[in-house]
Amino acid sequence: MSKSALPRRSVVVGAAATVVGWNTVGRSWAVEAPTPDAAPDAEAAADTTSGADALAALPRLDGTLVADTATLARFGGDFGHLVTAAPRAVLRPGSVRDVASLVAFARRHRIPVAMNGQSGTGDAAELESHSSYGQAGVRGGVAIDSRGLDRIVRITPGRAVVEAGVTWAQLTDAALAKGWMPPCLTDYLHLSVGGTLSVGGIGGGVQRYGFQVDTVESVDVVTGTGELVTASASANRELFEAVLGGGGQAGLIVRATLRLVRARERALVLNLFYDDLGAYLADQKKLMLERRFDLQVGDVSRNAAGTGWRYKVEGVVHYDGTAAPDRAKLVRGLRCVAADTTFTDQTAREYAYRVDAFAGFLKGAGLWSQPKPWMSLFLPASATETFMREATALLTPEDLGAGLLLFYPFRTDVFTRPMTVMPDEPVGFHFDLLSFPFPGADHAAALRRNRRLYDRAVQLGGKRYLIGAIPDVTHADWRRHYGTRWGRVVAAKHRFDPAGILTPGQGIHS
Repeated sequence: MSKSALPRRSVVVGAAATVVGWNTVGRSWAVEAPTPDAAPDAEAAADTTSGADALAALPRLDGTLVADTATLARFGGDFGHLVTAAPRAVLRPGSVRDVASLVAFARRHRIPVAMNGQSGTGDAAELESHSSYGQAGVRGGVAIDSRGLDRIVRITPGRAVVEAGVTWAQLTDAALAKGWMPPCLTDYLHLSVGGTLSVGGIGGGVQRYGFQVDTVESVDVVTGTGELVTASASANRELFEAVLGGGGQAGLIVRATLRLVRARERALVLNLFYDDLGAYLADQKKLMLERRFDLQVGDVSRNAAGTGWRYKVEGVVHYDGTAAPDRAKLVRGLRCVAADTTFTDQTAREYAYRVDAFAGFLKGAGLWSQPKPWMSLFLPASATETFMREATALLTPEDLGAGLLLFYPFRTDVFTRPMTVMPDEPVGFHFDLLSFPFPGADHAAALRRNRRLYDRAVQLGGKRYLIGAIPDVTHADWRRHYGTRWGRVVAAKHRFDPAGILTPGQGIHS
């Protein structure tokens, strides 16, 4: 198609219309209602005309690029409901090739791009990005709906190959059907694989396996130049390490090869309660270092009298058949409140999906869609007690609302990916404020509280997880966060995304 053959287009507001080109003068999309010949061939992708018709036609796509009002509004927010950053178009890819073609086009025209997980249980009304502070937002750019890449390519003994839009729930059930299981699952399974790998991916298996990115063997990545690259520890290693936990700065993950472990049939779940913080911290570290549990987490909640805080260890032992573990041995030598200890025996799948019932309650109560100022921090063990006493003196029941505060230890040597920076000590603690405030809560005050806690954690040697709602993060904050690895962050950004178009919502100022 020649430049003179490009038809006139205009933006159709509110219509379910397909984007066909980019106005290089007005820097806006040209959109028309879908027709059989609405997708120009790839040869015309860089063509432009003058004046109002200065259009660069899109490359041919297997999917569609749309710009209707409803779709743009849906992709403008996220799970946190604190930041709005509406794109100007949404790509619904029909193939991995679509992502590469679109990013190459976007690079030429300096259009920002971000992948958006659009996660959830499958009900279209609840699908949304599960970042909490606009990290997957791409104001004025193109959001890529990863649900168009939802294919489980194959599952073989010890390994799964999946596209980025597959959820951990889908992978879990497919793997279980063949006797396997992802080693580290997020607590809420209805999140996309690509989304969690871009930030790290944390769950109860962190003590044994590290983040989900630590279980990745290879990834297919679309870089900021539109190149599709397969990367692993032995091939294209710089890119491999830059994208795993890298916040989408060096490339967009479109496919991953993941390790699996043998599935066990059942899960014995222990809940151990503590009224004393010092005893809780000591027992959590003891349990982790002795490896008594296959999974080990914990949380903090108000005590029954409402006068203070109570600490809980949640430990899980997986087993097969009737060979249940010795319960007395599992609690031997601990300083928990013995009378309050509980045991629950369930299938391994039931435990994996344990959060679904809680999510259902929150949705029914109207709290799932409320603003949620979440924050995740990683603390050095030597400073954890100091930080926790200061934090619990600051936090109120209203800060949690119907949510919870996760709080449990990990060994820092299990984190092998350079972009997932950790405190510089052998043991750290995860402080994960998952608040579900009630209507009328002061969200601006909550963000100021998050910033105060973040600054104190950094002062004590702590680090952050990239999903958190922390306001006013500066270039100096990012340099301090990455420390000696900052040079690698900058180098990877310049090499793999030289136009700086990828994932601007993270705000990583390189």
